[in-house]
Amino acid sequence: MPTRSSRTFLRVMTWVVGLCGVALLLGGGWLVAVGGSFYYVVAALLFLTTAVLLHRGRPEALSVFAVLVVGTLIWALYEVGFDWWPLAARGDVVFVIGALLLLPWVARPLARRTVADALDGRGAALSPVAGHRAFLAASLLAAVAVAATSWFTDLHRIRGELPGTRLGVGDGGVAEGDWLAYGRSQMGQRYSPLTDVTPDNVSSLQVAWHFETGDEPQPGDPEETTFQVTPLKIGERLYLCTPHQNVIALDATTGAQVWRYDPVIQGELALQHLTCRGLSYQSAEAAAAAAPQAAAPAEPASPSQPAASTAPQGTASELAAGGGLTAPQEDAATPGASDGAPVDETGGSADPGLPVAAANARTATCDDKLFMPTADGRIVILDPETGAVCANAGGGDGQIDLWDRMPNVNPGSYYSTSPVIVAGNSVIVGGTVLDNVSTAEASGVIRAFDITTGNLLWNWDSGKPNDTQPIGAGETYTPNSPNSWSIMSADEALGLVYVPLGNQPPDQWGANRSPEVEAYSSSIVALDIRTGQPRWHFQTVHHDLWDYDVPAQPSLIDLPIGDEIVPALVQPTKQGEIFVLDRRTGEPVMPVVERRAPGGAVLPDRAAPTQPKSAISFDPPPLRERDMWGATMFDQLACRIAFHGLAYGGRFTPPSLDGSLIYPGNFGVFNWGSVAVDPARGVMFATPTYLAFTSRLVPRPDSRTLVVNDSQPQGALPALNENFGAPYAIELGPFTSALGLPCQQPPWGYVAGVDLTTGETAWMHKNGTTRDASPIPLPFRMGVPNLGGPMMTAGGVAFLSGTIDDYVRGYDVTTGEELWKARLPAGGQATPMTYRGADGRQYVLVVAGGHGSLGTKRGDSVIAYALP
Repeated sequence: MPTRSSRTFLRVMTWVVGLCGVALLLGGGWLVAVGGSFYYVVAALLFLTTAVLLHRGRPEALSVFAVLVVGTLIWALYEVGFDWWPLAARGDVVFVIGALLLLPWVARPLARRTVADALDGRGAALSPVAGHRAFLAASLLAAVAVAATSWFTDLHRIRGELPGTRLGVGDGGVAEGDWLAYGRSQMGQRYSPLTDVTPDNVSSLQVAWHFETGDEPQPGDPEETTFQVTPLKIGERLYLCTPHQNVIALDATTGAQVWRYDPVIQGELALQHLTCRGLSYQSAEAAAAAAPQAAAPAEPASPSQPAASTAPQGTASELAAGGGLTAPQEDAATPGASDGAPVDETGGSADPGLPVAAANARTATCDDKLFMPTADGRIVILDPETGAVCANAGGGDGQIDLWDRMPNVNPGSYYSTSPVIVAGNSVIVGGTVLDNVSTAEASGVIRAFDITTGNLLWNWDSGKPNDTQPIGAGETYTPNSPNSWSIMSADEALGLVYVPLGNQPPDQWGANRSPEVEAYSSSIVALDIRTGQPRWHFQTVHHDLWDYDVPAQPSLIDLPIGDEIVPALVQPTKQGEIFVLDRRTGEPVMPVVERRAPGGAVLPDRAAPTQPKSAISFDPPPLRERDMWGATMFDQLACRIAFHGLAYGGRFTPPSLDGSLIYPGNFGVFNWGSVAVDPARGVMFATPTYLAFTSRLVPRPDSRTLVVNDSQPQGALPALNENFGAPYAIELGPFTSALGLPCQQPPWGYVAGVDLTTGETAWMHKNGTTRDASPIPLPFRMGVPNLGGPMMTAGGVAFLSGTIDDYVRGYDVTTGEELWKARLPAGGQATPMTYRGADGRQYVLVVAGGHGSLGTKRGDSVIAYALP
């Protein structure tokens, strides 16, 4: 006898199944109308038939639903094979409802109705519910068998091994236990010759010390406030900078703070992002060996304020005895106007009124020097021993003014987020400009300054690419030109600095670009260190409409190619290409071909007919409707409909007025974290990420009205993506479902090992879990996005902390196997480094501070790991 609860449960199930059928019929009909799959309409009819039979109390409802389970299983296998997460999105709702229909609370009332119908003459014969339940149970068991098979099947893995040591390599002038530049040396390899930590013992790594910087979020911070620093290790100390621009020296063995310097940043700044990726270093020996510049510039850089200082002065040793802590004056910062400084009629810009480092802190005569780029547009030069400002640098100011001769001065809208290149007695610096805010931004000029005098030595302006003599004090550089916001590399033996160049804002509209911009945009440019003259350039994207800046530091490595050792440059890109070039000439070492690209740009703009593709490529296959994903069949259906509503012809589909699908998106397959290369083995450790974005051009009625922002941001922060002065604003965002999940199926992140001498990807597997990216902290190993670079060691272990789950991991370089991981207190969106401490141990150091745009947990941790 069915109970009241059984009848109630059956009614609830009837409504659930019926509502699912209605939703699928409406959505499935829409999908068919736009040219998509018929599955959802067929499934809807089976849902509705099941609901009607349940309402009538017919046990045949179970068999009809079993047909739906079997049909869904066959369709899912046809679309994605034994790939668990895509299978789950297609079958989870069907399986759960099928399992509920097997419960006794459904079977009892169905069996009772069947018997009653037969006795009343309404049924020709008894229709036992057991047979229908068995059919449904068998279909669900088949689904479980397919699921279980998929759990042990990885369709996304490449298995293999990288070769061992093939080359004898030197230390690049860096002591074995030190880390003297962002990529350890200015060759950008992110490789250490230390061998203490190996695949056999890496699992024994444990926390040696943990330092917290105290740098917390502040009112007025931009959303993209990030702790991305890779510290330097020089002698017995570590040197790092924080998002809010403090410089900190730590004892490398104990993690104790030695000194801290606050550069007293100017007031409200028009910041798109706030970060400091690292510092740069010049040793006393390198300074002494630096040859004098061939020709002194006619005009020194204009000081922001008088260089006179009332701060205490002394030698480095004298200040060290006093503790070396700076004491910035409270009133040193000069607030900046929120709308930027006025521009005069000749195109020059009013002085931004920067603070002067030497006027607001303890000073010293420095032998060694640290270089700190600041968010208000300076390079501050510090004594590594004490943290004092160098009175014998920057013409006595202890700083270099990057706003000098810059057009469209608006403090915060231009600064160097990345460490500078130090070559001889010069610093070479680029800087980030605001993306997609206006057509009247600062210049992307690359400049070299004399460290001692602060004088401008040369300027490479892509608007006048062959005229590198310093411009006059009353002149300004080409506004709104392509900029280099990422990290440069240098080969001082060849006398070349390698500049990864971005796009001209606005990124997604290029109708008015000059021939010079067209030539150099999104290129790697090799400049003569001494003169700034361009020696060669290689364009990675033609007529870039996708924000495919060259985002990563080039890695310089000598490779055995045929019978020759080739001085090579390895350049990762946002679109997934790894270009391997001869760094002497820019000629490809690995083949590069031009492939046809989609057209259809909004007139009068255009799209380039072809785009370069490298023999080493992590370019993902084009997306199809079957690649859409969701937590359930319903949001997957919505993503399928959205997919058909976007313009998409594969990679390099131009932005459109109705919306385009951009894959890979401007997050990039590779970003500023770059790759790591092992110069002894000739191999690369890479971290490809795959996320689709959408891009829509929005017509602007005038140059002032907000069209993609609801209100003007607070303070001086810019209204992003408005493109003031251009005919279109831009709407950009990840291609996600209503639940906030990517519409494309996982994996979204991998680690990969590549033999750079053959171009072969020896191994590749998905990397990272969803533990910190979902409302419920379930560590599903789906392969998640990464932002932050890897590091390799001669011990055969690579380290990475940039995944959006809060872990640092160690991998076997040869096979790619994950060998060790440790939980971090915040997002690890920085590149790890390693060094030897005074106690003789090898330390692995990780910065865990999170990333505003990624939504990873914010923090202020610097953590060192070592073997017991």
